[in-house]
Amino acid sequence: MTRLVVISNRVSVPEPGKPQAGGLAVAITGALEECGGMWFGWDGKISQTPSNHPATVQHDNITYATLPLSREDYEDYYLGFSNEVVWPVFHFNLGAMDFRLSYARAYQRVNERFAGVLSTLLEGGELIWVHDYHLIPLGKALRQQGVQDPVGFFLHIPFPCYDLLRALPGYRGLLDDLLHYDLLGFQTENDLHAFRQAVVETFGAVIVDDTIECNGQQVRTGVYPVGVDVEELLAEAERSNVNEQARQLKVDLGDRDLILGADRLDYSKGLVQRFNAFEALLRDFTHRHQRTVFMQIASPSRCAIPEYDELRRQLEEMAGHINGTYAEFDWMPVHYFNQTYPREVLIGLFRSARVGLVTPLRDGMNLVCKEFVAAQSPDDPGVLVLSELAGAANELSGALLVNPYDVSTIVSAIEQALNMPLDERRERYQQMISVLRRNSLLEWRRRFLKHLRRQQQQAAFGN
Repeated sequence: MTRLVVISNRVSVPEPGKPQAGGLAVAITGALEECGGMWFGWDGKISQTPSNHPATVQHDNITYATLPLSREDYEDYYLGFSNEVVWPVFHFNLGAMDFRLSYARAYQRVNERFAGVLSTLLEGGELIWVHDYHLIPLGKALRQQGVQDPVGFFLHIPFPCYDLLRALPGYRGLLDDLLHYDLLGFQTENDLHAFRQAVVETFGAVIVDDTIECNGQQVRTGVYPVGVDVEELLAEAERSNVNEQARQLKVDLGDRDLILGADRLDYSKGLVQRFNAFEALLRDFTHRHQRTVFMQIASPSRCAIPEYDELRRQLEEMAGHINGTYAEFDWMPVHYFNQTYPREVLIGLFRSARVGLVTPLRDGMNLVCKEFVAAQSPDDPGVLVLSELAGAANELSGALLVNPYDVSTIVSAIEQALNMPLDERRERYQQMISVLRRNSLLEWRRRFLKHLRRQQQQAAFGN
């Protein structure tokens, strides 16, 4: 089988006694184990000077090759262009964009350095799979290094509509970078449509079926919704019944209903609107007092970026305000945690929740909502309240879909979820779990690699 090379901003190097970081890391590792190959990217460390000598670790038939970033590159490439320019624009938040020329130069510089180092590690005849917005220029940079093997790119975040994209200085260069891949994968049809419109409007590209022809390039495109490992999550949720933390939670809750949110601390997740919605629930539905608990876990994220630190302070103040207004001696309505919990703990919480509240203002897919559904008991499932602006909303019609900017709609959906009869909850759960099984994490990476291999075969025959 053809050797696979995966490139991502961060590399999940296995450590003895430490579980893998998450579902995507498991999927990528599984693909590499099947094919044999290499996972290349940043090791999460910061060095005094840039290094072109990767550290390598071998586990079975997988080589993990990693580089550190210099302090300047970390601040300008990672925090700067990736997360203060591309991230906000692609999540429809122009007000948070902070473009600086030094950021753009660092973004290009790091991608070119990665390409230069990676090209020395390639053996030829491989499949190359690049992941996410940090590495958009990598495919073109690899071509400039003389790499001829098929290179695929998968975007894990949304792709903005053309008018929004044009607000990003240098957007033409990013579009041209994407045209140098052999296969482009997007989360939803809307994302694919937005990209196609952008290259047509910008370059006059021609669309033929699933192929874009532009500037002498041909790139195949497709929609590949990322999934979860349903059976593994279901087994983990069932094991949580004997977990001491999960059992203590059930004791503490008693007969109260748990509304649960679990997200990275990020302005794209709609957390402020979510807190406002819960406060409105307590104000407008007073029978929920003493009967309902809202728990929000917001894992720390990009704390060096001012907007994220300000969001943390704002949520802490909102939680304190709601509890100060509504709490009683034996009932604390809001439990807010700005920390990271092990995956097995989160799955146990999902299993215990009556309502999963997942209301991002914009999201590429959102795997948390899929994990919530997969963790439910088929006999007594909770209800998912989901933003219609999350990519997963296209698949999970069994959720209660809401506009994340409309607090009153979120409140109504929460109340509907808490009142929903068991038969309806089961019916909605069955609709969603069948979709999750059909569009699993395994199916996602198998479909993408199948299509990338097809590009390799076509190239071999000169088509």
